Amino acid sequence: MSEAASASQAAGHFAGRRVLALETSCDETAAAVVDDGHVVVSSVVSSQVDLHARYGGVVPEVASRAHTELIVPVVTEALAGAGLDPHGGGERPIEAVAATVGPGLVGALLVGVSAAKSYAMGWGVPFIGVNHLEGHLYASLLEDPDLAYPVVVLLVSGGHTLLVRMDGPGRYEVVGRTKDDAAGEAFDKVARYLGLGYPGGPAIDRAAEKGDPAAVSFPRAKLPGSFDFSFSGLKTAVVNYVRAHPEISSEDVAASFQRAVTDALLEKTLEAAAATGAVGICLAGGVAANSELRRRAAEEGEAAGLSVFLPSRAMCTDNAAMIASAGFFRLRAKGPTALDAGAEPGLGFREPGSTLGAARAS
Repeated sequence: MSEAASASQAAGHFAGRRVLALETSCDETAAAVVDDGHVVVSSVVSSQVDLHARYGGVVPEVASRAHTELIVPVVTEALAGAGLDPHGGGERPIEAVAATVGPGLVGALLVGVSAAKSYAMGWGVPFIGVNHLEGHLYASLLEDPDLAYPVVVLLVSGGHTLLVRMDGPGRYEVVGRTKDDAAGEAFDKVARYLGLGYPGGPAIDRAAEKGDPAAVSFPRAKLPGSFDFSFSGLKTAVVNYVRAHPEISSEDVAASFQRAVTDALLEKTLEAAAATGAVGICLAGGVAANSELRRRAAEEGEAAGLSVFLPSRAMCTDNAAMIASAGFFRLRAKGPTALDAGAEPGLGFREPGSTLGAARAS
């Protein structure tokens, strides 16, 4: 039997509902139990922010050691929250185990992948490797099962900035991406330069509340003819402006920088929604927790006649519930992942059938 036929047969035989998922791509150790791809039964996230704050960023070796220490207690807590025990007992046992296989820090990923495979083998259930970026697409679905499609998802995080048209679970197309820095990366670098602390996104958000967003007119990269983004020039503009105007307050710089980022993100998102016939827009990823981005997305999206889906802040940051949801639908469609599959730290958004190049704006 061919590999494709075997996967199809396995997918057809999967009638399970309850998925345990592990997420260890960066500095959160997370586990969750999700039913039917959208009902969160339990979700546990152990953050390492305090461990890395003294270094001003995530230290891969520190993250890996912390995951190793935390993974079993976090999984045990998630299972207990679902009324199960670590041996898979209970009225409705775990029927599949998912884990993030990439992108992320290789040592951190390996902790979660190895643990997930061990649980899957011990319980005799399928293992599903999940793309972390794909997982973020399911954040809104977890909190709004009646999500109307098609939608354009603005996925903004520390490492990625993507615009994805989503026609339903497992059906998406990348229509825009950053050409250089991700939005979250720009937030972190500007926050570090201004001495606002780590993590950069929340630090900029807090400082901006006290600043004037019109204090400085920072540039917005237009990139005409595409739905792509660029933030490296904006980051450089902030540094150059502060050097030339040392008297300006960090709060005004933060507010003006944040306004420039949100302007760029929302302009392209609304353009992409109009050009692709989407009926709504969704935010996803860590930067989707930003106060101004959430407020303006709701206001401007609704003004454009679109439905707007804003995941809770807990669902914006890394969590295992979104990995369980993505794993559920992936297993149904593609079958289990081979147990000899490894972690892929440089994994991109490689959904079969998707267009990886940015679409041209009409």
